[in-house]
Amino acid sequence: MKESIYDFIGIGIGPYNLSLAALTEDMEDINALFFDQTPKMEWHPGMLIEGTDLQVPFMADLVTFADPTNRYSYMNYLKDQNRLYKFFFYQKLEIPRKEYNHYLQWATERISGLHFGKKVIDLIDHSDEENSHYEVVVQDRESGEEERYFSKHIVMATGAEPLVLGDMEGFPNEDVLHTSRYLYEKETLLKSDHITIVGSGQSAAEIFEDLLDEREDKDFHLTWLTRSKGIFQLEAAKLGQEFFSPDYVDYFHNLDFEKRKNTLETLDPLRNGIDFSALNRIYELLYHYSVGEQESKITIQPLTEVNGIEKTEKGYELQCKQWQKGDSFKYATEKVVLATGYKPNIPEWFNKRFADKIEWEEENLFAVERNYRLRFKEERDHHFYVVTNLEHSHGTAATNLGLAVQRNMEIINDLTGEQRFKLEGASIFQQFQMEE
Repeated sequence: MKESIYDFIGIGIGPYNLSLAALTEDMEDINALFFDQTPKMEWHPGMLIEGTDLQVPFMADLVTFADPTNRYSYMNYLKDQNRLYKFFFYQKLEIPRKEYNHYLQWATERISGLHFGKKVIDLIDHSDEENSHYEVVVQDRESGEEERYFSKHIVMATGAEPLVLGDMEGFPNEDVLHTSRYLYEKETLLKSDHITIVGSGQSAAEIFEDLLDEREDKDFHLTWLTRSKGIFQLEAAKLGQEFFSPDYVDYFHNLDFEKRKNTLETLDPLRNGIDFSALNRIYELLYHYSVGEQESKITIQPLTEVNGIEKTEKGYELQCKQWQKGDSFKYATEKVVLATGYKPNIPEWFNKRFADKIEWEEENLFAVERNYRLRFKEERDHHFYVVTNLEHSHGTAATNLGLAVQRNMEIINDLTGEQRFKLEGASIFQQFQMEE
């Protein structure tokens, strides 16, 4: 099969690599394949809560920042689905989350070279041959059969997986669950007497709001415990949003490693807060429920970390600590929803095959060039691009949908060695250092 060496193979098909596929679909001189182990395109299906929107405007689709005329734009999706006037009268920049998922599915049905139900189980580096390349070993999830493909370059976009601390694992999914499984277990949750959400951020707020809505005709106790200093709003001011720009990514990447790590904390208000509309809606619901209420069945407490979970006869007991005062306490509940975030999903074969060949900035944090290439110890002409585990190297570009297309434009330009896309200079009003 070595006669068929693809220009690149994408590992993982989420919004990032789907955007890459859309942008290269009409480039006749580029031959690419994409593999994903899931049976079909599903974008965070456990969190497609009715009425929730993306946190970025519709322009953060698969292609618009590179080419607004591309047929895989969100606008063209609306036209194809006869929804343009509905969206026009909707009068919002943000896309409903369920519709964004449907838009991604619409695109996957039209883009070639996408293969679902195919898991990449190994990646062999043939750097010692005349025509250096990668050998991609793929397992069909249904038949178990293995297939082998060969590629000049690799783009790894394996996303993130739920982050659950070790002492919170091993319990039944219907009792102790990560937010990623919320809609799958919601009906079971609603039959309980006490639900506790542990964690902060938008996902925790959306689930808390959704369960508050359900309390209209139910009587369960609802608790929200978060380690954060408070339940604060996401910074949404226009100048603040300019940190999600190529200009800031350039600046951030050029900082030394320690400065980049320290800077991530200062970016928290931009990356980890809660939408103003969600906070307002929660408060309005709380206010209405409090009218004439004799006994409060809603508990909200920040400054509180949960360090463990133990099974009891009536449910679970959380080992908690109010970290500012230093007070430890136990908290009884029947169900637990963990809004503890995500961690990079790095395949097992990666460290086995490449740990000794690449440079690392710190344990588990590989060195990544500005153009998203892994930095190898020895120069090579067959490149390995990563769009997973980039927080330490590219800051706000790590998980922001608004910068995903820009990232793919840079990758395409680099792997083709041509300026396929024009990468503009300064694109925002502010600057982050004085010009020399």
